[in-house]
Amino acid sequence: MIPYSGNTPLYLGRMPEETFGLDFSKNRIGGSLSGLEAAEQAVRLILSVERYSHIIYSYNYGTELSSLIGQPASLVLPELKRRVTEAVMCDDRVTGTSDFEFETRGNAVSMSFTVNTVYGDVAAGTEIGL
Repeated sequence: MIPYSGNTPLYLGRMPEETFGLDFSKNRIGGSLSGLEAAEQAVRLILSVERYSHIIYSYNYGTELSSLIGQPASLVLPELKRRVTEAVMCDDRVTGTSDFEFETRGNAVSMSFTVNTVYGDVAAGTEIGL
């Protein structure tokens, strides 16, 4: 299968209204989430998966950040914003992204931003090595 490389965000389809809750601090699954909490968890998961790297995930799922590692900041900053936006827009609960802020520290770039969902806004972020 050829990886997607277009400019149009891929669509994963209708997301469930209710999903299992993941407790990241205890590495456990417990309870259920819906609404804003479920959308926030989905964003966190999307940002933690490298697209095309795990056969368990659809090619439409995850981010494409590994190819940016080692690149100059002038290339990484706009690409990071574009790739993260493309990744989260695959979820039908996400309506957009905004408020991007970048911080370069040594050999890393941290990015914080807001993911706008149908339930409200979710604060998110990621970091990549230069």
